[in-house]
Order: sequence, then structure tokens, then C-alpha cells
Amino acid sequence: MREDFSEYVAHLQLHMALQARNLVPKLTQTADSREQMLHQTQATIEKQISRQGF
Repeated sequence: MREDFSEYVAHLQLHMALQARNLVPKLTQTADSREQMLHQTQATIEKQISRQGF
């Protein structure tokens, strides 16, 4: 039962990360520092999530 729940949570986190990626504006060459920081933060969080062991 616990493994099923952990697998469900991992799947849900992946789904949420992919949905969040669709909500973030595309990074362009003319992007301001706020957009760059947003993309860097999102990339860092996605790396951390993907490296967690379930």
C-alpha cells in the first residue's frame, strides 16, 4: 500500500512539473532578469525533484 502511494505521489509531482512548465513564458533572447530567474528556479526545482529517490 505504501509503495502504491509513493508511486502515485511521484507520478503526480511529475505531472505537476510538466503542467507548470506550460504556464511559464518561453525564454527568449530579450527576456528580462525576472524571467531568467524564474526559469533558473524552475530548472533547479525540477532537477531536485527528479533526483529524489522514491
